[in-house]
Amino acid sequence: MTKIFISLFTLFSFILYAHTLPENINTVSDKDITITGKIIDKDTNSPLEYATVAFFSKKENKIVDGCITDANGEFSIQVSKDLYNITIEYISYKKITISNKKIESDVNLGTISLEIDYASLGEVEIIAERTTVEIKLDKKIYNVGKDLTVRGGTVSDVLDNVPSVSVDVEGNVALRGNDNVRILINGKPSGLVGLNSTDALRQLPADAIERVEVITSPSARYDAEGTGGILNIILRRSKLQGFNGAVTVNGGAPTTTGVSGNINYRTGNFNFFNTTGYDYRESPGKSKTESEYFNGSDPSTFLNEYRDTNRTRKGISTNTGVEWYINDTASLTTSVVYRNSDNKSETTNAINELDINGNLVNQSYRFDPETEDDKTIQYSLNFDKQFDGNSEHKLTFDFQFENSNEDEFSIISQDGDAAERVQTLEEQKNILLQTDYVLPINEVSQFELGYRGNFNELDTDYSLEFNDNGTYVLDTNVSNNLVYREYINAIYTQFGSKIKNKFSYLLGLRMEDSRITINQITSGDFERKNYLGFFPTVNLGYEISEKESLTFGYNRRISRPRSRFINPFPSRSSATNLFQGNPDINPSYSNKVDIGYLNRFGKVTLNSSIYFEHATDIFTFITEDTGTTATVGGTEVPVIRRSPVNLATNDRTGFEFTLTYRPTQKWNLNGNFNLFNSVTKGDYNGTDFGAENLSWFARINNKYTLPGKIDWQTRLFYGGPNQDAQNKTKGMFSTDLALSKDFFGDNASLAFNISDVFNSRKRITESTTQTFLSNSEFQWRQRSFNLSFTYRFNQQKKQNRERSNQNGGGMDNMDFEG
Repeated sequence: MTKIFISLFTLFSFILYAHTLPENINTVSDKDITITGKIIDKDTNSPLEYATVAFFSKKENKIVDGCITDANGEFSIQVSKDLYNITIEYISYKKITISNKKIESDVNLGTISLEIDYASLGEVEIIAERTTVEIKLDKKIYNVGKDLTVRGGTVSDVLDNVPSVSVDVEGNVALRGNDNVRILINGKPSGLVGLNSTDALRQLPADAIERVEVITSPSARYDAEGTGGILNIILRRSKLQGFNGAVTVNGGAPTTTGVSGNINYRTGNFNFFNTTGYDYRESPGKSKTESEYFNGSDPSTFLNEYRDTNRTRKGISTNTGVEWYINDTASLTTSVVYRNSDNKSETTNAINELDINGNLVNQSYRFDPETEDDKTIQYSLNFDKQFDGNSEHKLTFDFQFENSNEDEFSIISQDGDAAERVQTLEEQKNILLQTDYVLPINEVSQFELGYRGNFNELDTDYSLEFNDNGTYVLDTNVSNNLVYREYINAIYTQFGSKIKNKFSYLLGLRMEDSRITINQITSGDFERKNYLGFFPTVNLGYEISEKESLTFGYNRRISRPRSRFINPFPSRSSATNLFQGNPDINPSYSNKVDIGYLNRFGKVTLNSSIYFEHATDIFTFITEDTGTTATVGGTEVPVIRRSPVNLATNDRTGFEFTLTYRPTQKWNLNGNFNLFNSVTKGDYNGTDFGAENLSWFARINNKYTLPGKIDWQTRLFYGGPNQDAQNKTKGMFSTDLALSKDFFGDNASLAFNISDVFNSRKRITESTTQTFLSNSEFQWRQRSFNLSFTYRFNQQKKQNRERSNQNGGGMDNMDFEG
């Protein structure tokens, strides 16, 4: 594999060098000529501040100078004598190019009027005033707006506010109620997500996000992984000339402090960018489990377990790089991602054993202080080559190498005495190779093909030692070193076109060859799994009118078990309730159909869809008595284990809609509703685990501008009850509240938000088996308060568009893209 990679990389480097070698090397003369001018809005004649003026030298075949306009829309720049293509750009306006302009003396270009580009509104705004949606054949793009409830928050908070997406109390992300979701950063797996995506998403600052792509019907270009779909998080990156960016500082209770920023510096044909965030966050949580163990003809045993957890998360994440615009048709981007977090948690378990009359028989305390050190470094390189002066005819190449380490240590005490020593050392290495070629056939048709290789190795070394009279003795039945390798090679092709500008289609086929090895070094167990899969995709769109459209999507997907699902090492925070992976678990496959309808009428936008998914060999978590016991307060208590297994089939049918209503400029109201029914059929070890579950969730966002230009936002969320063969979980309601005020000419903002106002974000579950009955309540994070201050320099907070898409929805003519 290493030899193949070195050969590919060497070949690519040679091709890149050959493409970029200049024909002539000339010395640029002194910049002694002054070019001036003024940029205005064509319709309002108002000056456009921060408009970009770039000078492309015909002689040197690259951008050699550039500037931005001042508050009056005026610019002045010193250049050399040359023949130039002069481009004038401004966010959400149509670009103007003055071609073959010969500059030999001072020139005033006069007043240049730019026209709004309605097709791109909301797509390239740096700081959007409100969240908008764009509809593509294979995705919905939510441009993250001025969402006050996530100010000073994290990516996890942002995702919990995106239609169709929900985040549970543990931070697990689900799409339409399906938690098998593939999360990408800028279209690729990323070290910003890390080994544990739940924790990583809580550390990446919300202000770093430009938009979120919700891909419920992925085209063939995307990985086939993730039966629920794909969430692609696009980070901010400015295209303005000069230096610009934003900085946010925040603090709150429970103790939270943080600072994050994103900056860009573009000069000539180079753009330097950086997004960095530091976060310190204390998250107290609690849970309780009350269980009754059936002892046949003997009286039942009652055990109540109360758990308090104090988590401290602190860490820094940074993404820095440079874009080199080699010429008008080629660019090279390289970046480095570094993430380092130093976490700790202290979990106290109080276990009470009761008799049948509720009297306390025994009491025991278990204390688990865990420290965790996470480090990730990722290097990436992207080359983009356009042909024939057509931005749609292009070849791209991506290379990415990532190394992540996650080390956990804890010494667990039982009733004040050191009882166990647990250590988990994880190291993950990942190499990504990808190339895509896009060929426009004509003005409305496009052909695409590509290759992607994901080569991943995860090494997990787990040890459990028990204290035996002051000496720690290794438990060889549990301790093990697991090396998991996953090599996936994929090729794809797809073709899209439009018929009479009304009907659009995108047809694709992806082939993925998966080679997996599971090597349990300590026990000597070794297993190899190879499987080849074909994944067709069909995406259709019909534009009934400019305001109304229909879409249809079909795709086949695969769900490979996560490392946590495979890892056979049990968790040890509780002596009586364990989670343990299953090395024999197989991938699950699904076929899904999605029909969407979009309509904009008046000030209301309706975006809706119905969907059906049939999955085989699905992952189901089985709770069972291990047959072993743990000593609690001198009493032998059964140990309960929760593990994933493959059950037969699951059919999921659902309906969802999003309504957006903007009655006035000061008031914006939107809601999202998702109803789904899940039917599972299958048995395990002779027990029928078939179940039918009808559930739903709803979200309402209300934003209003109060007197004094104070923005007020309230978000209500309700997740309906759900159940499977063993568990019934009650519905959950939560409320978030935020206020914000802008200062210093809208260059700064102060925001205050309350997350989970009523402290009601709790998961309450009843579990029933043949050997026990338990009721549990879990709360990951309690109600929190946060105050944040944001300052923007050389950025615009918003665009004043009285006439643009006031209802917050939009269609992009059913465009197709990968």
